[in-house]
Amino acid sequence: MTDTHCPYCSLQCGMTLTRRGPALEVSARSFPVNDGALCRKGWTATGLRGSRERLTTPLVRDRATGELTAVGWDDALDRIAGRLAALRAEHGSDANAVFGGGGLTNEKAYLLGKLARVALGTSQIDYNGRWCMSSAASAANQAFGIDRGLPFPLADIERTDVLVLVGSNLAETMPPAARHLDRLRERGGRLVVIDPRRTPTAERADLFLQPVPGTDLPLALGVLHLLDAAGAVDEAYVASRTTGFEEVRRSAAAWWPERVERVTGIEAGQVRELAALLGGTRKAMVLTARGAEQHAQGTATVLAWIDVALALGLPGRPDAGYGCLTGQGNGQGGREHGQKADQLPGYRSITDRADRVHVARVWGVTPEEIPGPGRSAYELLTALGTPGGPRSLLVFGSNIVVSAPNALAVTERLAALDLLVVADIVMSETAAMADVVLPVTQWAEETGTMTNLEGRVILREQAVSPPEGVRSDLDVIAGLASRLAAPGDWPTEPEEVFAELCAASTGGRADYAGISYRRIRAENGVFWPCPSASHPGTPRMFADSFAHPDGRARFVPVEHHGPAEGVSAAYPIHLTTGRVLAQYQSGAQTRRIRELPDEGAFVELHPLLATRIGVRDGEPVLVRTARGELKAPARVVATIRPDTVFVPFHWVGANRLTNDALDPVSRMPEFKVCACAVSG
Repeated sequence: MTDTHCPYCSLQCGMTLTRRGPALEVSARSFPVNDGALCRKGWTATGLRGSRERLTTPLVRDRATGELTAVGWDDALDRIAGRLAALRAEHGSDANAVFGGGGLTNEKAYLLGKLARVALGTSQIDYNGRWCMSSAASAANQAFGIDRGLPFPLADIERTDVLVLVGSNLAETMPPAARHLDRLRERGGRLVVIDPRRTPTAERADLFLQPVPGTDLPLALGVLHLLDAAGAVDEAYVASRTTGFEEVRRSAAAWWPERVERVTGIEAGQVRELAALLGGTRKAMVLTARGAEQHAQGTATVLAWIDVALALGLPGRPDAGYGCLTGQGNGQGGREHGQKADQLPGYRSITDRADRVHVARVWGVTPEEIPGPGRSAYELLTALGTPGGPRSLLVFGSNIVVSAPNALAVTERLAALDLLVVADIVMSETAAMADVVLPVTQWAEETGTMTNLEGRVILREQAVSPPEGVRSDLDVIAGLASRLAAPGDWPTEPEEVFAELCAASTGGRADYAGISYRRIRAENGVFWPCPSASHPGTPRMFADSFAHPDGRARFVPVEHHGPAEGVSAAYPIHLTTGRVLAQYQSGAQTRRIRELPDEGAFVELHPLLATRIGVRDGEPVLVRTARGELKAPARVVATIRPDTVFVPFHWVGANRLTNDALDPVSRMPEFKVCACAVSG
């Protein structure tokens, strides 16, 4: 038996894997986030073991015929390294690019960033977590001076009095966490859900608010306006622990409830009810998720809700505060240790001289040899194969063809590359385009750390050997680094990589210096920051101070500008996207597990809209935007706004529709709202 964690979302639920002959059996185990529960994805997590869909040998494409041919590992790595070296010699270091993923272990993310900066000398590295957490991260860094999704354990939400979920369908996206909502309500707490769709999460709510997509920001301003008018602002906390409130107070003054109603579609009475709930207790929590964050104003939207929390004096108070519900399995750790364009390990800034000196010392290079910041994820992808843009791309842990916004345009850029290399466990849509495909280990076949949505560093343990012919990502990275004559050490044992990661993070904002595999096993995970072996870790942050040099949090004034693409006569309906219970992310794994329902894409729309376009449930619907179109069966429900349609993003098609407008700070694309036309 092997105690480990689920391979999917940021809960990282505890589970045990047991060998039963050739089979690998899953059982739930007690762990703080899931308390012995698993969702259907967790129960079927071993579904790809022994599957014919697994990749088990490197493949190389003959561009003349388009055919992929099996080759040995040395041949594949020699070809890749030779081509990378040639492109660098001819076009410069930034001719080579790297794209990582929020599902990679901390060890992989760390070594991938090192590969880019040291072995390739390129600034061109980013990852798909840019499309998940970046808006919440940039807002938290501005407000608190540090970004940890939840600054408290998830179980704390059971003890708050009022919980506000902004853009989260937690009951479907991380079902075991829903028991925390149920316990909250059992002890008399109130749940508020804000979402354009009445989801299973919203069905649990005491108050459900259904805004027009892209209007969570003015709702927050309206709530703050009412709190201030009612005298509910914690003036002592604001004076002693924050700066900048007066400007925020003035900006919120213009958002009276009736104006909020006109913009958001939420009745003024409901806005007042939400403000009364928040203003009536000292224990409240506000949690945002992708519904609020994946917007061209995602950072500003999160800042608006943080302003509400700060005005009430919530951050740092027991059983209260602001937090973000991280999405991907290592969405937290993945953005801390170097695969993000502007960061070095330990959440260090790549533009900070002291940070560069520290990491250079660990890597055995000079600070001057470390490149500066590169392009953000979408900007990197759209530069591929263009004059001055990268001519090669190494992809680890991401299915770009399905997950990128304006996906048709991105797919064209991938096709324009001189070299596309994809490391994956199955032939994903992106791997199917690659010049070289590398078969790598999946979760139960390797050991490595993840950092869950609470900032708890946990350890996934290897339970079985990988199939013959499959190597770990760490082996691939080290193999390329060796062939490229990269300086320094390139360990392939996860525990050795983690020790180097901890050294690189020492003194950084995400300080792992005191964390070890031994401690993780003994303590059910360790919360960062943990600066020394004698430090207990930090389950709860901000009790005494915030991470800015003066110890104070920052109020940040924001303005509402609306979605980047408003509705029009040609495109009169709002389109939003999201997840469904049985699938995960791009579906590369879950769509291949027989026990999980795979009904394909659908278009969810209100009966009024269905009647207007003459479509009945199950009949095909055509959704068009300025970027592409999708035809899928109608799912007619009364739980969505009449002016909005919903399409899940696990299949090819949804992201051919989405808008690639970017948040000016986080560079997050506007996945969650664009204008569309719908017809039968």
